[in-house]
Amino acid sequence: MSETNIETNSEAVTAAEEKKKAAPKKAAAAKKPAVAKKATAEKPEAEAKPATEKKPAAPRKPRVKKEATAAPDAETRYRMVEEAAYYIAEQHGFSGNSSDYWVAAEAQIKQLLGEK
Repeated sequence: MSETNIETNSEAVTAAEEKKKAAPKKAAAAKKPAVAKKATAEKPEAEAKPATEKKPAAPRKPRVKKEATAAPDAETRYRMVEEAAYYIAEQHGFSGNSSDYWVAAEAQIKQLLGEK
């Protein structure tokens, strides 16, 4: 009798162990689809926005020229032209007509002051 009980007990233990092993497999099988759903949900997002894509740069705003607050008086303008004519003549080695240097200096000062 004891041999039969041992065989019956071992069969019962074996059957119980198989049920325990089968139960985690079912739980794992149930978890896999949930994981698969997350993976499929993440893929469209990754495909929609590649990491290498950059936003286009915003267009630059045009620079606004600052207007002179006050035009220099006649004497100051004369001194500015005189000094500019000297430096132009110096660049040319003081050879040439001084009137040409003066005209070039007037054009340079006119442009500098934003006059028309």
